[in-house]
Amino acid sequence: MIGISKLYCGTIEASDPLRYGRHSKNLPSHLLQFSADKKPVVVWNVTKACNLRCIHCYAKADNKPHPEELTTQEGMALLEDLAQFGVPVVLFSGGEPLVRSDILDLIRKAVELGMRAVLSTNGVLIDEPLAKELKKIGLSYVGISLDGWKEVHDRFRGVKGCFDKVISAIENCKKEGIKVGLRFTINKLNAQEIPKVFDLVEELSIPRICFYHLVYAGRGSSLIDMDLDHEETRYWVDYIIDRTKELHDKGHKVEVLTVDNHADGPYLYLRMKREGNPRAEEVYELLKMNGGNNSGVGIGCISWDGEVHADQFWRHYSFGNVRKRPFSQIWTDLSDPLMAKLKEKKKYVKGRCAACKFLEVCGGNFRVRAEAVTGDVWAPDPACYLTDEEIGIA
Repeated sequence: MIGISKLYCGTIEASDPLRYGRHSKNLPSHLLQFSADKKPVVVWNVTKACNLRCIHCYAKADNKPHPEELTTQEGMALLEDLAQFGVPVVLFSGGEPLVRSDILDLIRKAVELGMRAVLSTNGVLIDEPLAKELKKIGLSYVGISLDGWKEVHDRFRGVKGCFDKVISAIENCKKEGIKVGLRFTINKLNAQEIPKVFDLVEELSIPRICFYHLVYAGRGSSLIDMDLDHEETRYWVDYIIDRTKELHDKGHKVEVLTVDNHADGPYLYLRMKREGNPRAEEVYELLKMNGGNNSGVGIGCISWDGEVHADQFWRHYSFGNVRKRPFSQIWTDLSDPLMAKLKEKKKYVKGRCAACKFLEVCGGNFRVRAEAVTGDVWAPDPACYLTDEEIGIA
């Protein structure tokens, strides 16, 4: 994640994470990405079932649960292991996590164990009573997916009326005092919707929005041709930066992040340098603390059937199953060659990634995307839009 508002608008300084010793357990949520120990944020896809059928679903969610989903008892044991391991955040995802009958019990357990519980949802099921219950059990944050304005969003989701239910879910969460934000995956089919989404953020005073670059996984694999080209990416990243600054200048301190393309970090730094921004070098230090892509290190994924993956997009490779070994053991077992290399991925990236002067900032970007296009996990990420001149290899 690249915190556009944090870095460009100066809502944090390099000294802020240092004040807490940069340890995951001590850092407040807005500084977690700058932790030194990189205890993983864990995405737990609690079910494969979903009440929608989104065209870009990385999990290839279905209309019914997977027969091998972890039971409630197994889920509770998993959460206890994650807490003992020092996992700071559990992100409950799916499918649609709210269709799982015991989801409130699982969230409550995570909170009782001292972890931050976060929900990634399509928002359709969050009515007023459910919002009250989510607040009562201590949920930290609700991230609701939005793909554009009305017809565009409903087309992505495959069900009419979804947009209106997203708006209702946002209002219900806000009414109960639950922090709520939007999750928008950028591609050629909806990039033109970004201005409208920013308008919505301003109109409803939504405190957070994450703009995700497309990752070629799950049903999203069929959208490779719909990914932005490099010039389009640069245009929209600049637009996101500009609108974020505009909102902050108006006094609306929304948290804006871009996700899943760590070239955004160097790009932001280079823009600040061009503009003569006196904070550019401080931002560079923060980007180095962030470390770029953290698949297999600072983020991990547990699937509905207990399989452990480097991130939520890497479902074709499992490091083990929590039914056989605890996550904490799987995550620290370097006998798996891929796990060992991911812990030190900067040593293994190839081509322009290996020669890039921003490798320590970007971390080699997304290995899954490189593998999807080239067949080589360590090849350059094709979505890196920085020029050879910008990365110092021209």
